[in-house]
Amino acid sequence: MKLYFAPMTCSLSPHIVLRELGLPFDLIRVNNQTKRTADGNDFMTINPKGYVAALVLDSGEVLTEGAVIVQYLADLVPGNSLAPANGSWQRVRLQEWLNYITAEIHSGCAPLFYRDLPEPTQQWFKQKLFKRLDYLSQTLAHQHYLMGSYGLADIYLFSVLGWLPFFGIDLHHWPLLTAYRERIAALPSVKLALAAEQASVAVG
Repeated sequence: MKLYFAPMTCSLSPHIVLRELGLPFDLIRVNNQTKRTADGNDFMTINPKGYVAALVLDSGEVLTEGAVIVQYLADLVPGNSLAPANGSWQRVRLQEWLNYITAEIHSGCAPLFYRDLPEPTQQWFKQKLFKRLDYLSQTLAHQHYLMGSYGLADIYLFSVLGWLPFFGIDLHHWPLLTAYRERIAALPSVKLALAAEQASVAVG
Protein backbone atom coordinates (compact mmCIF):
# COMPACT_ATOMS: atom_id res chain seq x y z
CA MET A 1 0.00 0.00 0.00
CA LYS A 2 0.98 3.61 -0.51
CA LEU A 3 -0.16 6.43 1.73
CA TYR A 4 -0.04 9.88 0.20
CA PHE A 5 0.29 12.48 2.92
CA ALA A 6 1.21 16.05 3.69
CA PRO A 7 2.72 17.06 7.05
CA MET A 8 0.42 18.66 9.61
CA THR A 9 -2.75 17.56 7.84
CA CYS A 10 -5.44 15.02 8.63
CA SER A 11 -3.43 12.39 6.74
CA LEU A 12 -1.54 11.97 10.01
CA SER A 13 -4.48 9.90 11.24
CA PRO A 14 -4.20 6.99 8.74
CA HIS A 15 -0.42 7.26 9.00
CA ILE A 16 -0.60 6.57 12.74
CA VAL A 17 -3.11 3.76 12.20
CA LEU A 18 -0.84 2.03 9.68
CA ARG A 19 1.99 2.06 12.21
CA GLU A 20 -0.26 1.03 15.09
CA LEU A 21 -1.47 -2.01 13.15
CA GLY A 22 1.98 -2.92 11.85
CA LEU A 23 0.85 -2.92 8.22
CA PRO A 24 3.46 -2.55 5.46
CA PHE A 25 3.20 0.67 3.47
CA ASP A 26 5.13 3.27 1.51
CA LEU A 27 4.82 6.86 2.69
CA ILE A 28 4.77 9.42 -0.13
CA ARG A 29 4.71 13.13 0.56
CA VAL A 30 2.48 15.49 -1.41
CA ASN A 31 3.26 19.17 -1.91
CA ASN A 32 -0.06 20.81 -1.15
CA GLN A 33 0.81 23.88 -3.22
CA THR A 34 2.07 22.26 -6.42
CA LYS A 35 0.13 18.99 -6.08
CA ARG A 36 3.27 17.10 -7.01
CA THR A 37 4.31 13.99 -5.14
CA ALA A 38 7.78 13.23 -3.80
CA ASP A 39 8.13 10.44 -6.38
CA GLY A 40 7.44 12.86 -9.22
CA ASN A 41 3.78 12.27 -10.01
CA ASP A 42 0.82 14.59 -10.37
CA PHE A 43 -1.25 14.00 -7.26
CA MET A 44 -4.41 15.09 -9.10
CA THR A 45 -4.17 11.92 -11.19
CA ILE A 46 -4.18 9.88 -7.99
CA ASN A 47 -6.89 11.80 -6.15
CA PRO A 48 -8.77 14.30 -8.34
CA LYS A 49 -10.23 15.82 -5.15
CA GLY A 50 -6.79 17.30 -4.67
CA TYR A 51 -6.27 16.66 -0.98
CA VAL A 52 -4.70 14.06 1.26
CA ALA A 53 -4.98 11.43 2.50
CA ALA A 54 -5.11 8.97 -0.34
CA LEU A 55 -4.39 5.27 0.09
CA VAL A 56 -3.40 3.29 -2.99
CA LEU A 57 -3.98 -0.41 -2.51
CA ASP A 58 -1.83 -3.15 -3.98
CA SER A 59 -4.68 -3.78 -6.43
CA GLY A 60 -4.36 -0.21 -7.72
CA GLU A 61 -7.63 0.92 -6.17
CA VAL A 62 -7.49 4.35 -4.52
CA LEU A 63 -9.30 5.04 -1.27
CA THR A 64 -9.83 8.58 0.00
CA GLU A 65 -11.42 10.30 3.03
CA GLY A 66 -9.56 9.72 6.26
CA ALA A 67 -12.49 8.45 8.32
CA VAL A 68 -13.09 5.74 5.71
CA ILE A 69 -9.42 4.88 5.23
CA VAL A 70 -8.83 4.23 8.94
CA GLN A 71 -11.81 1.87 9.17
CA TYR A 72 -10.66 0.00 6.08
CA LEU A 73 -7.21 -0.40 7.62
CA ALA A 74 -8.60 -1.57 10.95
CA ASP A 75 -10.68 -4.22 9.19
CA LEU A 76 -7.52 -5.64 7.60
CA VAL A 77 -6.42 -6.77 11.07
CA PRO A 78 -9.39 -8.57 12.69
CA GLY A 79 -9.55 -8.38 16.45
CA ASN A 80 -7.37 -5.30 16.77
CA SER A 81 -8.11 -2.88 19.59
CA LEU A 82 -8.55 0.25 17.47
CA ALA A 83 -12.03 -0.46 16.12
CA PRO A 84 -15.00 -2.60 17.16
CA ALA A 85 -16.06 -5.35 14.78
CA ASN A 86 -17.77 -4.20 11.61
CA GLY A 87 -21.54 -4.51 11.96
CA SER A 88 -21.54 -4.22 15.75
CA TRP A 89 -23.36 -1.51 17.69
CA GLN A 90 -20.05 -0.21 19.01
CA ARG A 91 -18.83 0.16 15.42
CA VAL A 92 -21.81 2.43 14.79
CA ARG A 93 -20.78 4.44 17.85
CA LEU A 94 -17.28 4.73 16.38
CA GLN A 95 -18.74 5.98 13.11
CA GLU A 96 -20.77 8.50 15.09
CA TRP A 97 -17.57 9.88 16.64
CA LEU A 98 -15.68 9.90 13.34
CA ASN A 99 -18.52 11.80 11.71
CA TYR A 100 -18.61 14.31 14.58
CA ILE A 101 -14.89 14.95 14.32
CA THR A 102 -15.14 15.34 10.54
CA ALA A 103 -18.18 17.61 10.52
CA GLU A 104 -17.69 19.65 13.68
CA ILE A 105 -13.98 19.75 14.52
CA HIS A 106 -12.16 19.20 11.22
CA SER A 107 -14.62 21.27 9.19
CA GLY A 108 -14.90 23.74 12.06
CA CYS A 109 -11.18 24.43 11.77
CA ALA A 110 -11.13 24.70 7.98
CA PRO A 111 -12.22 28.38 7.66
CA LEU A 112 -9.54 29.45 10.14
CA PHE A 113 -6.79 28.52 7.69
CA TYR A 114 -7.82 31.60 5.67
CA ARG A 115 -5.83 34.36 7.32
CA ASP A 116 -7.57 37.12 5.35
CA LEU A 117 -10.94 36.44 6.98
CA PRO A 118 -12.20 39.55 8.81
CA GLU A 119 -11.54 39.35 12.54
CA PRO A 120 -15.27 39.27 13.50
CA THR A 121 -15.77 36.32 11.13
CA GLN A 122 -12.77 34.49 12.58
CA GLN A 123 -14.13 35.03 16.08
CA TRP A 124 -17.53 33.67 15.06
CA PHE A 125 -15.96 30.46 13.76
CA LYS A 126 -13.75 30.20 16.85
CA GLN A 127 -16.66 30.58 19.25
CA LYS A 128 -18.53 27.83 17.43
CA LEU A 129 -15.46 25.61 17.62
CA PHE A 130 -15.02 26.38 21.33
CA LYS A 131 -18.47 24.93 22.02
CA ARG A 132 -17.43 21.71 20.31
CA LEU A 133 -14.22 21.60 22.35
CA ASP A 134 -16.29 22.10 25.50
CA TYR A 135 -18.35 19.04 24.56
CA LEU A 136 -15.22 16.94 24.00
CA SER A 137 -13.83 18.07 27.33
CA GLN A 138 -17.05 17.08 29.07
CA THR A 139 -16.83 13.63 27.49
CA LEU A 140 -13.24 13.19 28.64
CA ALA A 141 -14.17 14.16 32.18
CA HIS A 142 -15.51 10.62 32.58
CA GLN A 143 -13.00 8.56 30.57
CA HIS A 144 -9.49 8.73 29.15
CA TYR A 145 -10.58 8.20 25.54
CA LEU A 146 -13.67 9.00 23.48
CA MET A 147 -15.00 5.44 23.54
CA GLY A 148 -13.39 4.41 26.81
CA SER A 149 -10.30 2.84 25.24
CA TYR A 150 -7.86 4.22 22.70
CA GLY A 151 -9.00 3.84 19.12
CA LEU A 152 -9.55 5.33 15.67
CA ALA A 153 -11.60 8.29 16.86
CA ASP A 154 -8.85 9.35 19.23
CA ILE A 155 -6.21 9.16 16.52
CA TYR A 156 -8.29 11.36 14.22
CA LEU A 157 -9.07 13.87 16.95
CA PHE A 158 -5.41 13.99 18.00
CA SER A 159 -4.45 14.90 14.44
CA VAL A 160 -6.98 17.72 14.16
CA LEU A 161 -6.32 19.21 17.60
CA GLY A 162 -2.72 19.67 16.52
CA TRP A 163 -3.83 22.50 14.23
CA LEU A 164 -5.16 24.74 16.99
CA PRO A 165 -1.91 26.63 17.70
CA PHE A 166 -1.89 27.85 14.08
CA PHE A 167 -5.15 29.65 14.81
CA GLY A 168 -3.97 31.21 18.04
CA ILE A 169 -6.11 28.81 20.08
CA ASP A 170 -4.50 27.66 23.32
CA LEU A 171 -5.61 24.12 24.12
CA HIS A 172 -4.62 24.71 27.75
CA HIS A 173 -7.98 26.42 28.18
CA TRP A 174 -9.27 22.83 28.12
CA PRO A 175 -6.95 20.99 30.54
CA LEU A 176 -8.59 17.63 29.93
CA LEU A 177 -8.02 17.97 26.18
CA THR A 178 -4.42 18.98 26.82
CA ALA A 179 -3.82 15.89 28.97
CA TYR A 180 -5.65 13.74 26.40
CA ARG A 181 -3.44 14.93 23.57
CA GLU A 182 -0.30 14.44 25.66
CA ARG A 183 -1.31 10.84 26.41
CA ILE A 184 -1.68 10.08 22.73
CA ALA A 185 1.51 11.93 21.74
CA ALA A 186 3.48 9.65 24.06
CA LEU A 187 2.43 6.46 22.24
CA PRO A 188 5.19 4.75 20.18
CA SER A 189 3.23 4.63 16.93
CA VAL A 190 2.40 8.31 17.20
CA LYS A 191 6.01 9.24 17.89
CA LEU A 192 7.14 7.22 14.86
CA ALA A 193 4.58 8.82 12.55
CA LEU A 194 5.40 12.35 13.71
CA ALA A 195 9.13 11.71 13.37
CA ALA A 196 8.71 10.35 9.84
CA GLU A 197 6.66 13.36 8.78
CA GLN A 198 9.12 15.78 10.36
CA ALA A 199 11.97 14.04 8.57
CA SER A 200 10.14 14.55 5.25
CA VAL A 201 10.02 18.28 5.97
CA ALA A 202 13.74 18.36 6.71
CA VAL A 203 14.66 16.86 3.34
CA GLY A 204 12.34 19.28 1.51
